[in-house]
Amino acid sequence: MALHRVHVIPARLLMWQRVRKYAVPPSMVDTATARRTTGDWAGACAAARVDVDLDPRAVRDRHGTELAARLRADLRRLAPDLLRWHMPRSAPDGRLRPGLTLTLARYPRPGAPPLRLVVRTPPARADGGQRMSLALWEGPGHGVPGQHPHPYPDRRFRLDLHRHLWDASRSGELARRSEDGVPAVMPAVAGPDASLAVGRWAAEGELLLRAEGRSRGAFTVRLGARRRAVLELAAPDDSHAPALRPLRHALPAQEIAALPVLPEAAVRRLPDLELLRAGLVPAGRLHPLVAAALDAIPAAGSACEGGDPPGGDPHRVECRGEVHRIALRDGVLTAVDHTPDELRREDLLVALGGPALPCLRAIDAVHRTPEALPAVRERLGHGDVVGALDVVEALLGPGAVLREGPLREALESAADRRVGHGLFRAGLVTAHPAAAEPGHRLRPDRHTPAVLRRKRAGRTRPRNGHAPSDGL
Repeated sequence: MALHRVHVIPARLLMWQRVRKYAVPPSMVDTATARRTTGDWAGACAAARVDVDLDPRAVRDRHGTELAARLRADLRRLAPDLLRWHMPRSAPDGRLRPGLTLTLARYPRPGAPPLRLVVRTPPARADGGQRMSLALWEGPGHGVPGQHPHPYPDRRFRLDLHRHLWDASRSGELARRSEDGVPAVMPAVAGPDASLAVGRWAAEGELLLRAEGRSRGAFTVRLGARRRAVLELAAPDDSHAPALRPLRHALPAQEIAALPVLPEAAVRRLPDLELLRAGLVPAGRLHPLVAAALDAIPAAGSACEGGDPPGGDPHRVECRGEVHRIALRDGVLTAVDHTPDELRREDLLVALGGPALPCLRAIDAVHRTPEALPAVRERLGHGDVVGALDVVEALLGPGAVLREGPLREALESAADRRVGHGLFRAGLVTAHPAAAEPGHRLRPDRHTPAVLRRKRAGRTRPRNGHAPSDGL
C-alpha cells in the first residue's frame, strides 16, 4: 500500500489564523478607518480599544511647537486598527504580548534623550479586553506608570523602523519589506526554523545600524528562547549592497548585550504572507491596507473561507415521534410547535422532578453549551465583547436569560477581567498578584507593596529546624 505524505500545518500558523479571524474584527476596522479619514485620531484609537495617555497641548507647552507638530502629524497618520493587526502576540492563544512597551516613533531633542511615542500592553493579570495605551516616553524617570512591569521601551519590539506596520500613509511598503531575499547568512545560523526571514536581515540590519548612527558593525538576532546570533554587516563600500557574516571574533557577554538588536518585525516572515500561501486565510479577510499592499504577491493554494458554525433557524429536533422546530420568536429561542399552555405545563413538570420534553432539553443545551461556544470564547479572549454578544443574541435572541453553564461562565469571566483592567488603569490594585494565590511563595520585587516588603523583611527564621524554647 502506497504511503501518502500528510501536510502538517505549523501550530504558529494555526495561531495566526485564529488571530486574523477574531483579534481585529471588521467592525473595528470600519469604525476606526472612518474616524481616521476625517481627522479624528482620538476617535480612531477609541474604536480600536487604544487608551490615549498623552495630551498634544501639554507636549507643545513643554517641548515646543515644532515637536508637537511632528507628534500631531504622526497621530493623524496612525491607524490603530492596523497597529493592533501587527502587534506582537503570545502563543498559544494569540493574545497581545503582555507587559510590553513598544516604540512607534522617535523625536530627537538637542542635548537630551529623544522623546518616543510608545504603545503599551497591560500585564497578563490585567489584560481583560485586550486594550492598549498610547503615551509619550520622555526618558528614565519621566511619566513611568508604577504598576507596569516593563515601562521602558523594549529594544527587541520596536516599530519606529517599520512604520508601514502602523502608519497608514506608508502601508504600501509592506510588500517590499516582506519579500524573501536571497539568504545572506549560513543556514546553520538560522537552523530549521522556516519562519525566519533570513534573506531580509542584511537590509534590515543596515536600517538598524543607520538608526544607531553607524553604517556598518555588529548586531544580534534573537532566534529562540535561549538562542541568539551575533552577525556583522559588511560591504566593500557604502555604494554596494550590504552583506552579512557571522562575527569572526567572540565577544564578552557584556559587549554582546550592548549591541543593537534586530527588531522582531524584521526577524520573522510576515504571517499574512504565509497564511495566504498556505491557503489558511482568504485575501478578503485581511486588513484592507494589508490586502492592498500584498495585492501584487500571488498566493499559492486555495483559500479556505471557514467561519463560525452556521446557526440553523429553525433547528430541527425529534420530539415524541415527530420533527419539531426550535426558532427565535419575540427575541427568545422557543419551541414553536408547542402551545404556550403546553410549555407551561412541561415547565411545571420539570420543576417537580419530571422529565423534560426533547425540545426543552435542546433549548437548555443551546443556552448552556452552544455549538458556537468556542467562537464566543475566542472573541472574548481577544476583547471583542460586542462580537461575542452578537453571536449569543443570534443563537438565543436578545431577550434570552442566560442559564447556568459554560456560556454564562465565559461571559462572567470576561466581565471580571475587564474590571481587573479598569482597576489596573486606575492604580487601585493594592495587592501583589502572587499574594492572592494559595500556596504560592511571594518573591518581592519593585512592584511589591511596601507593607508586604516590610512584613517579609521583619520575619525571623531560626538557623536550624528546632524552634527556640525557654532555658536553652
